[in-house]
Amino acid sequence: MKYSAGGSFSVLVIEDDRDLCAMMREYFAPHGFTLEAAFDGRAGLAQALARAFDLIVLDVMLPVIDGFEVLRQIRRRSSVPVIMLTARTAPNDRIMGLNSGADDYLPKPFGPDELLARMHAVLRRTRGTGISGLSLLRIGPMEVDTVRRRVTLGGEEVTLTQTEFVVLECLARSPDRIVTRDAIAAVLYQRAVTPYERSIDVHVSHLQQKLGREDLMIRAMRGAGYILSSLGENR
Repeated sequence: MKYSAGGSFSVLVIEDDRDLCAMMREYFAPHGFTLEAAFDGRAGLAQALARAFDLIVLDVMLPVIDGFEVLRQIRRRSSVPVIMLTARTAPNDRIMGLNSGADDYLPKPFGPDELLARMHAVLRRTRGTGISGLSLLRIGPMEVDTVRRRVTLGGEEVTLTQTEFVVLECLARSPDRIVTRDAIAAVLYQRAVTPYERSIDVHVSHLQQKLGREDLMIRAMRGAGYILSSLGENR
């Protein structure tokens, strides 16, 4: 992970509320975060692609280019962790953000302490999942390198977001066994999931699409969790 001067985390905030940006800069500085701000989608996208940030905090309702499109453009070139902020709290909006590649989603209004906790959680995932055990996991045609954070399927590399990698690693460490949604959430968010939360389901759906093989499946066990299993011989 790259750090800015002084050893702090570098964060880009793309948010058109200048007062909120100023408050966030002041609040997060003592916690080791150096914040840069952009006040519309086009400027934010340019800054996001111009240099490497440790984390991006991205509002949905932005002038010029909305946050969903900014995120889609970022994801074409970068796996930088992104937390989305929005006053739109409908489940479909949250799912759209996750489908666009967000790592977490925080509705407005929010407390700065909650955002700080989510930033720390996302950065812990980026730096390493904290799951002990083997560093190279093999399940059928797939290899998961937990040190290099690299996944290959039949010898071909699979591009995953940081969050998708963490979910896959959780499943790959317990092949052919049910991994509960709460167990995955404990690693992702350091908390249990609420009954109607869809974020983990969305990330698993993305994994199913990216793996896309009949001999390697992630099955949803209703009310229980997920199972990763291989039908191949190399188990």
